Amino acid sequence: MIKNKLNKIINFENDKDFKYFLAVGIFLGIATGIYSTIFNNFLSDTYHLSAQARGMLEFPRELPGALIFIVISSLAFLGDVKLFSIGAIITAVGAAGLGLLSPSFALLVVWMIINNLGLHMMLPLTPVIGMNLSKNENYGMRLGRYAAYNLFATIIGYGIIWAGFKFLSFNYKISFIIASVFYLLGAIVVMRIKINKTSVKKNKLIFRKKYTLFYILSIVNGARKQIFLTFAPWVLIQMYNVDPPQFAILGLIIAAVSIMTRTIVGKAIDIKGERFILSLTAILLIFICMGYAFADKLAAPNIAVIIIAACYVIDNSMSAVDMARSTYLKKIAVHPDDVSRTLAAGTSLDHVVAMTIPFFGGLLWTKFGYEYVFMAAAGIAVINFILSRQIKIEINETEK
Repeated sequence: MIKNKLNKIINFENDKDFKYFLAVGIFLGIATGIYSTIFNNFLSDTYHLSAQARGMLEFPRELPGALIFIVISSLAFLGDVKLFSIGAIITAVGAAGLGLLSPSFALLVVWMIINNLGLHMMLPLTPVIGMNLSKNENYGMRLGRYAAYNLFATIIGYGIIWAGFKFLSFNYKISFIIASVFYLLGAIVVMRIKINKTSVKKNKLIFRKKYTLFYILSIVNGARKQIFLTFAPWVLIQMYNVDPPQFAILGLIIAAVSIMTRTIVGKAIDIKGERFILSLTAILLIFICMGYAFADKLAAPNIAVIIIAACYVIDNSMSAVDMARSTYLKKIAVHPDDVSRTLAAGTSLDHVVAMTIPFFGGLLWTKFGYEYVFMAAAGIAVINFILSRQIKIEINETEK
Protein backbone atom coordinates (compact mmCIF):
# COMPACT_ATOMS: atom_id res chain seq x y z
CA MET A 1 0.00 0.00 0.00
CA ILE A 2 2.78 2.41 0.99
CA LYS A 3 4.71 1.52 -2.17
CA ASN A 4 1.66 2.11 -4.38
CA LYS A 5 1.00 5.46 -2.70
CA LEU A 6 4.63 6.48 -3.11
CA ASN A 7 4.55 5.55 -6.79
CA LYS A 8 1.40 7.56 -7.24
CA ILE A 9 2.93 10.59 -5.57
CA ILE A 10 6.16 10.58 -7.58
CA ASN A 11 4.39 9.41 -10.74
CA PHE A 12 7.06 7.26 -12.33
CA GLU A 13 6.01 3.68 -11.52
CA ASN A 14 6.25 2.66 -15.19
CA ASP A 15 9.06 5.06 -16.11
CA LYS A 16 12.08 2.78 -15.82
CA ASP A 17 14.53 5.17 -17.47
CA PHE A 18 13.60 7.99 -15.12
CA LYS A 19 14.09 5.62 -12.17
CA TYR A 20 17.62 4.97 -13.39
CA PHE A 21 18.13 8.70 -13.79
CA LEU A 22 17.10 9.26 -10.17
CA ALA A 23 19.41 6.42 -9.05
CA VAL A 24 22.28 8.14 -10.85
CA GLY A 25 21.39 11.31 -8.96
CA ILE A 26 21.59 9.40 -5.68
CA PHE A 27 25.03 7.91 -6.35
CA LEU A 28 26.44 11.20 -7.59
CA GLY A 29 24.85 13.03 -4.67
CA ILE A 30 26.65 10.80 -2.17
CA ALA A 31 29.95 11.30 -3.98
CA THR A 32 29.43 15.06 -4.18
CA GLY A 33 28.53 15.27 -0.49
CA ILE A 34 31.81 13.58 0.41
CA TYR A 35 33.98 15.46 -2.08
CA SER A 36 32.61 18.96 -1.47
CA THR A 37 32.84 18.59 2.31
CA ILE A 38 36.55 17.78 2.39
CA PHE A 39 38.04 19.52 -0.65
CA ASN A 40 38.73 23.00 0.78
CA ASN A 41 39.96 21.62 4.11
CA PHE A 42 42.18 19.23 2.16
CA LEU A 43 43.75 22.19 0.36
CA SER A 44 44.19 24.18 3.56
CA ASP A 45 45.51 21.35 5.75
CA THR A 46 47.73 19.67 3.16
CA TYR A 47 49.11 22.59 1.14
CA HIS A 48 48.54 25.58 3.50
CA LEU A 49 47.40 27.94 0.75
CA SER A 50 46.94 31.67 1.22
CA ALA A 51 43.75 33.39 0.01
CA GLN A 52 45.62 34.68 -3.05
CA ALA A 53 47.02 31.23 -3.86
CA ARG A 54 43.56 29.71 -3.38
CA GLY A 55 42.15 32.19 -5.86
CA MET A 56 44.90 31.48 -8.38
CA LEU A 57 44.23 27.73 -8.11
CA GLU A 58 40.80 28.29 -9.62
CA PHE A 59 42.36 28.98 -13.03
CA PRO A 60 43.53 25.39 -13.64
CA ARG A 61 40.60 23.95 -11.67
CA GLU A 62 38.04 25.67 -13.88
CA LEU A 63 39.97 25.27 -17.15
CA PRO A 64 38.02 22.10 -18.09
CA GLY A 65 34.78 24.04 -17.70
CA ALA A 66 35.96 26.66 -20.15
CA LEU A 67 36.84 23.99 -22.71
CA ILE A 68 33.85 21.73 -22.08
CA PHE A 69 31.97 22.76 -25.22
CA ILE A 70 34.86 21.52 -27.37
CA VAL A 71 35.01 18.24 -25.41
CA ILE A 72 31.28 17.54 -25.53
CA SER A 73 30.76 18.52 -29.15
CA SER A 74 33.83 16.54 -30.25
CA LEU A 75 32.51 13.39 -28.55
CA ALA A 76 28.86 14.02 -29.44
CA PHE A 77 28.74 10.93 -31.67
CA LEU A 78 28.76 8.82 -28.49
CA GLY A 79 25.36 10.17 -27.40
CA ASP A 80 24.34 12.00 -24.25
CA VAL A 81 24.15 8.92 -21.98
CA LYS A 82 27.52 7.41 -22.93
CA LEU A 83 29.16 10.80 -22.72
CA PHE A 84 27.69 11.32 -19.24
CA SER A 85 28.99 7.90 -18.18
CA ILE A 86 32.50 8.72 -19.43
CA GLY A 87 32.34 11.98 -17.47
CA ALA A 88 31.46 10.09 -14.29
CA ILE A 89 34.35 7.65 -14.83
CA ILE A 90 36.82 10.52 -15.39
CA THR A 91 35.56 12.19 -12.21
CA ALA A 92 36.09 8.94 -10.29
CA VAL A 93 39.67 8.68 -11.58
CA GLY A 94 40.38 12.27 -10.53
CA ALA A 95 38.96 11.77 -7.03
CA ALA A 96 41.01 8.58 -6.56
CA GLY A 97 44.13 10.39 -7.77
CA LEU A 98 43.61 13.18 -5.24
CA GLY A 99 43.40 10.61 -2.48
CA LEU A 100 46.19 8.28 -3.54
CA LEU A 101 48.61 10.09 -5.84
CA SER A 102 48.92 13.75 -4.90
CA PRO A 103 52.04 14.07 -2.70
CA SER A 104 53.06 17.27 -4.45
CA PHE A 105 51.19 20.44 -5.40
CA ALA A 106 51.86 19.78 -9.10
CA LEU A 107 50.16 16.38 -8.94
CA LEU A 108 47.29 17.92 -6.99
CA VAL A 109 46.68 20.27 -9.93
CA VAL A 110 46.77 17.37 -12.42
CA TRP A 111 44.22 15.23 -10.56
CA MET A 112 42.08 18.26 -9.79
CA ILE A 113 41.89 19.10 -13.51
CA ILE A 114 40.97 15.50 -14.37
CA ASN A 115 38.28 15.45 -11.69
CA ASN A 116 36.80 18.72 -12.86
CA LEU A 117 36.84 17.65 -16.50
CA GLY A 118 34.51 14.78 -15.62
CA LEU A 119 32.30 16.95 -13.45
CA HIS A 120 31.90 19.51 -16.19
CA MET A 121 31.12 16.87 -18.79
CA MET A 122 28.18 15.80 -16.64
CA LEU A 123 27.06 19.34 -15.77
CA PRO A 124 25.35 20.37 -19.03
CA LEU A 125 24.22 16.81 -19.83
CA THR A 126 22.28 16.33 -16.59
CA PRO A 127 19.41 18.72 -17.49
CA VAL A 128 19.49 17.50 -21.11
CA ILE A 129 18.96 13.86 -20.11
CA GLY A 130 16.33 14.89 -17.58
CA MET A 131 14.41 16.97 -20.14
CA ASN A 132 14.67 14.19 -22.73
CA LEU A 133 12.91 11.97 -20.20
CA SER A 134 10.22 14.61 -19.66
CA LYS A 135 7.47 16.46 -21.48
CA ASN A 136 7.44 20.18 -22.18
CA GLU A 137 4.89 20.92 -19.47
CA ASN A 138 6.83 19.22 -16.68
CA TYR A 139 10.49 20.04 -17.36
CA GLY A 140 10.77 21.98 -14.12
CA MET A 141 9.04 19.35 -12.02
CA ARG A 142 11.17 16.50 -13.39
CA LEU A 143 14.46 18.37 -13.01
CA GLY A 144 13.35 19.48 -9.56
CA ARG A 145 12.67 15.88 -8.59
CA TYR A 146 16.10 14.78 -9.78
CA ALA A 147 17.67 17.66 -7.87
CA ALA A 148 15.75 16.69 -4.72
CA TYR A 149 16.91 13.06 -4.91
CA ASN A 150 20.45 14.20 -5.63
CA LEU A 151 20.39 16.57 -2.69
CA PHE A 152 18.87 13.96 -0.37
CA ALA A 153 21.77 11.67 -1.27
CA THR A 154 24.29 14.32 -0.26
CA ILE A 155 22.97 13.86 3.29
CA ILE A 156 24.48 10.39 3.19
CA GLY A 157 27.75 11.83 1.91
CA TYR A 158 27.82 14.46 4.65
CA GLY A 159 26.96 11.80 7.21
CA ILE A 160 29.80 9.59 6.01
CA ILE A 161 32.30 12.40 6.51
CA TRP A 162 30.90 13.47 9.88
CA ALA A 163 30.86 9.93 11.29
CA GLY A 164 34.11 8.96 9.58
CA PHE A 165 36.17 11.87 10.91
CA LYS A 166 34.51 11.79 14.34
CA PHE A 167 34.49 8.07 15.09
CA LEU A 168 36.19 6.01 12.36
CA SER A 169 39.58 7.71 12.00
CA PHE A 170 38.90 8.77 8.42
CA ASN A 171 41.49 10.79 6.56
CA TYR A 172 41.36 12.58 3.22
CA LYS A 173 42.67 9.56 1.30
CA ILE A 174 39.89 7.25 2.50
CA SER A 175 37.28 9.92 1.84
CA PHE A 176 38.37 10.55 -1.75
CA ILE A 177 38.40 6.80 -2.48
CA ILE A 178 34.84 6.38 -1.19
CA ALA A 179 33.71 9.32 -3.35
CA SER A 180 35.41 7.70 -6.35
CA VAL A 181 33.47 4.45 -5.82
CA PHE A 182 30.13 6.27 -5.87
CA TYR A 183 31.06 8.19 -9.02
CA LEU A 184 31.78 4.82 -10.67
CA LEU A 185 28.40 3.45 -9.55
CA GLY A 186 26.73 6.46 -11.17
CA ALA A 187 28.63 5.75 -14.41
CA ILE A 188 27.39 2.14 -14.43
CA VAL A 189 23.72 2.92 -13.72
CA VAL A 190 23.41 5.78 -16.25
CA MET A 191 24.26 3.35 -19.05
CA ARG A 192 20.96 1.58 -18.44
CA ILE A 193 19.03 4.66 -19.58
CA LYS A 194 17.65 4.30 -23.10
CA ILE A 195 17.37 7.56 -25.04
CA ASN A 196 17.06 7.19 -28.78
CA LYS A 197 18.00 10.72 -29.70
CA THR A 198 21.33 12.49 -29.33
CA SER A 199 21.10 16.19 -28.52
CA VAL A 200 24.59 17.25 -29.61
CA LYS A 201 25.38 16.49 -33.24
CA LYS A 202 27.70 19.08 -34.70
CA ASN A 203 31.11 20.24 -33.58
CA LYS A 204 30.36 23.93 -33.77
CA LEU A 205 28.94 26.66 -31.60
CA ILE A 206 25.60 28.16 -32.57
CA PHE A 207 25.56 31.94 -32.47
CA ARG A 208 21.90 32.83 -32.48
CA LYS A 209 20.78 36.29 -31.45
CA LYS A 210 17.90 34.63 -29.64
CA TYR A 211 20.34 33.00 -27.19
CA THR A 212 22.28 36.16 -26.34
CA LEU A 213 20.57 36.72 -23.00
CA PHE A 214 21.18 33.10 -22.01
CA TYR A 215 24.90 33.49 -22.70
CA ILE A 216 25.12 36.76 -20.76
CA LEU A 217 23.25 35.23 -17.81
CA SER A 218 25.70 32.31 -17.87
CA ILE A 219 28.68 34.68 -17.76
CA VAL A 220 27.29 36.80 -14.92
CA ASN A 221 26.23 33.73 -12.96
CA GLY A 222 29.70 32.23 -13.40
CA ALA A 223 31.31 35.33 -11.90
CA ARG A 224 29.02 35.50 -8.89
CA LYS A 225 28.97 31.74 -8.27
CA GLN A 226 32.73 31.34 -8.38
CA ILE A 227 33.25 34.00 -5.73
CA PHE A 228 30.98 32.04 -3.40
CA LEU A 229 32.42 28.63 -4.27
CA THR A 230 35.99 29.79 -3.74
CA PHE A 231 35.85 32.26 -0.89
CA ALA A 232 32.74 31.48 1.20
CA PRO A 233 34.19 28.21 2.58
CA TRP A 234 37.64 29.84 2.74
CA VAL A 235 36.28 32.51 5.11
CA LEU A 236 34.89 29.80 7.38
CA ILE A 237 38.15 27.81 7.27
CA GLN A 238 40.70 30.62 7.52
CA MET A 239 38.83 33.07 9.78
CA TYR A 240 36.78 30.71 11.95
CA ASN A 241 38.67 27.36 11.76
CA VAL A 242 35.69 25.31 10.55
CA ASP A 243 36.80 21.66 10.06
CA PRO A 244 35.42 18.78 7.90
CA PRO A 245 32.95 17.44 10.51
CA GLN A 246 31.59 20.97 11.00
CA PHE A 247 31.28 21.41 7.23
CA ALA A 248 29.44 18.09 7.18
CA ILE A 249 26.97 19.48 9.71
CA LEU A 250 26.51 22.59 7.56
CA GLY A 251 25.97 20.27 4.63
CA LEU A 252 23.28 18.39 6.52
CA ILE A 253 21.54 21.67 7.31
CA ILE A 254 21.77 22.71 3.67
CA ALA A 255 20.25 19.39 2.64
CA ALA A 256 17.47 19.70 5.20
CA VAL A 257 16.60 23.18 3.93
CA SER A 258 16.96 22.27 0.26
CA ILE A 259 15.51 18.77 0.00
CA MET A 260 12.03 20.18 -0.50
CA THR A 261 12.88 23.60 -1.91
CA ARG A 262 14.47 22.03 -4.99
CA THR A 263 11.18 20.41 -5.89
CA ILE A 264 9.37 23.63 -4.99
CA VAL A 265 11.69 25.62 -7.25
CA GLY A 266 11.02 23.18 -10.09
CA LYS A 267 7.27 23.59 -9.70
CA ALA A 268 7.65 27.37 -9.35
CA ILE A 269 9.46 27.46 -12.69
CA ASP A 270 6.49 25.73 -14.29
CA ILE A 271 3.98 28.04 -12.57
CA LYS A 272 5.67 31.45 -12.15
CA GLY A 273 8.29 31.25 -14.87
CA GLU A 274 12.03 31.64 -15.17
CA ARG A 275 12.08 35.44 -14.97
CA PHE A 276 10.38 35.45 -11.57
CA ILE A 277 12.65 32.76 -10.11
CA LEU A 278 15.93 34.25 -11.35
CA SER A 279 14.95 37.79 -10.34
CA LEU A 280 13.95 36.74 -6.82
CA THR A 281 17.18 34.78 -6.44
CA ALA A 282 19.27 37.80 -7.46
CA ILE A 283 17.61 39.91 -4.75
CA LEU A 284 18.29 37.27 -2.10
CA LEU A 285 21.92 37.03 -3.23
CA ILE A 286 22.45 40.74 -2.64
CA PHE A 287 21.47 40.32 1.01
CA ILE A 288 23.60 37.18 1.35
CA CYS A 289 26.64 39.05 0.03
CA MET A 290 26.07 41.79 2.60
CA GLY A 291 25.89 39.15 5.32
CA TYR A 292 29.23 37.68 4.29
CA ALA A 293 30.84 41.12 4.06
CA PHE A 294 29.64 42.80 7.24
CA ALA A 295 28.80 40.07 9.78
CA ASP A 296 32.07 40.54 11.65
CA LYS A 297 31.54 44.31 11.70
CA LEU A 298 28.05 44.07 13.16
CA ALA A 299 28.41 41.24 15.66
CA ALA A 300 30.82 39.51 18.03
CA PRO A 301 32.92 36.69 16.51
CA ASN A 302 30.73 33.91 17.93
CA ILE A 303 27.64 35.55 16.41
CA ALA A 304 29.39 36.57 13.18
CA VAL A 305 30.36 32.97 12.40
CA ILE A 306 26.71 31.95 12.82
CA ILE A 307 25.61 34.72 10.42
CA ILE A 308 28.23 33.74 7.84
CA ALA A 309 27.35 30.06 8.24
CA ALA A 310 23.67 30.96 7.73
CA CYS A 311 24.59 32.85 4.54
CA TYR A 312 26.57 29.81 3.43
CA VAL A 313 23.56 27.55 4.04
CA ILE A 314 21.07 29.83 2.26
CA ASP A 315 23.44 30.41 -0.65
CA ASN A 316 23.97 26.69 -1.23
CA SER A 317 20.28 25.97 -0.73
CA MET A 318 19.44 28.18 -3.71
CA SER A 319 21.64 26.33 -6.20
CA ALA A 320 18.54 24.62 -7.62
CA VAL A 321 17.56 27.83 -9.41
CA ASP A 322 20.31 27.09 -11.94
CA MET A 323 17.81 24.79 -13.62
CA ALA A 324 15.75 27.88 -14.53
CA ARG A 325 18.35 28.89 -17.10
CA SER A 326 18.24 25.39 -18.60
CA THR A 327 14.45 25.37 -18.90
CA TYR A 328 14.55 28.92 -20.28
CA LEU A 329 16.89 27.80 -23.04
CA LYS A 330 14.85 24.66 -23.74
CA LYS A 331 11.70 26.75 -24.16
CA ILE A 332 13.25 29.30 -26.54
CA ALA A 333 15.39 26.84 -28.53
CA VAL A 334 14.97 27.21 -32.29
CA HIS A 335 15.71 23.50 -32.72
CA PRO A 336 15.96 20.66 -30.12
CA ASP A 337 19.52 19.95 -31.29
CA ASP A 338 20.54 23.42 -30.10
CA VAL A 339 19.96 22.67 -26.42
CA SER A 340 22.98 20.54 -25.46
CA ARG A 341 25.39 22.56 -27.60
CA THR A 342 24.13 25.86 -26.21
CA LEU A 343 24.09 24.60 -22.61
CA ALA A 344 27.65 23.37 -23.06
CA ALA A 345 28.65 26.70 -24.62
CA GLY A 346 27.01 28.52 -21.71
CA THR A 347 28.99 26.35 -19.30
CA SER A 348 32.19 27.21 -21.16
CA LEU A 349 31.47 30.94 -21.02
CA ASP A 350 30.54 30.59 -17.35
CA HIS A 351 33.91 29.02 -16.66
CA VAL A 352 36.00 31.41 -18.69
CA VAL A 353 34.86 33.99 -16.14
CA ALA A 354 35.21 31.50 -13.27
CA MET A 355 38.88 30.97 -14.14
CA THR A 356 39.77 34.65 -13.74
CA ILE A 357 37.41 36.07 -11.11
CA PRO A 358 38.96 34.18 -8.14
CA PHE A 359 42.39 35.57 -9.04
CA PHE A 360 41.12 39.12 -8.63
CA GLY A 361 39.11 38.04 -5.60
CA GLY A 362 42.29 36.75 -3.98
CA LEU A 363 44.02 40.05 -4.69
CA LEU A 364 41.09 41.96 -3.16
CA TRP A 365 41.19 39.75 -0.05
CA THR A 366 44.97 40.19 0.34
CA LYS A 367 44.95 43.95 -0.29
CA PHE A 368 41.77 45.10 1.45
CA GLY A 369 40.13 42.19 3.28
CA TYR A 370 37.62 39.48 2.44
CA GLU A 371 34.58 41.76 2.87
CA TYR A 372 35.49 43.57 -0.36
CA VAL A 373 35.29 40.27 -2.25
CA PHE A 374 31.65 39.89 -1.26
CA MET A 375 30.84 43.54 -1.87
CA ALA A 376 31.98 42.94 -5.45
CA ALA A 377 29.76 39.85 -5.55
CA ALA A 378 26.80 41.99 -4.46
CA GLY A 379 27.40 44.27 -7.42
CA ILE A 380 27.35 41.25 -9.73
CA ALA A 381 24.07 40.12 -8.15
CA VAL A 382 22.54 43.52 -8.99
CA ILE A 383 23.57 43.05 -12.63
CA ASN A 384 22.07 39.55 -12.52
CA PHE A 385 18.74 40.99 -11.34
CA ILE A 386 18.64 43.55 -14.15
CA LEU A 387 19.37 40.88 -16.75
CA SER A 388 16.83 38.44 -15.30
CA ARG A 389 14.08 41.02 -15.78
CA GLN A 390 14.75 40.91 -19.53
CA ILE A 391 13.67 37.28 -19.89
CA LYS A 392 10.77 36.73 -22.29
CA ILE A 393 9.60 33.32 -23.49
CA GLU A 394 7.60 32.55 -26.58
CA ILE A 395 7.05 28.81 -26.80
CA ASN A 396 7.75 27.32 -30.22
CA GLU A 397 4.75 25.70 -31.86
CA THR A 398 6.64 22.40 -32.15
CA GLU A 399 7.21 22.38 -28.39
CA LYS A 400 3.58 22.86 -27.39
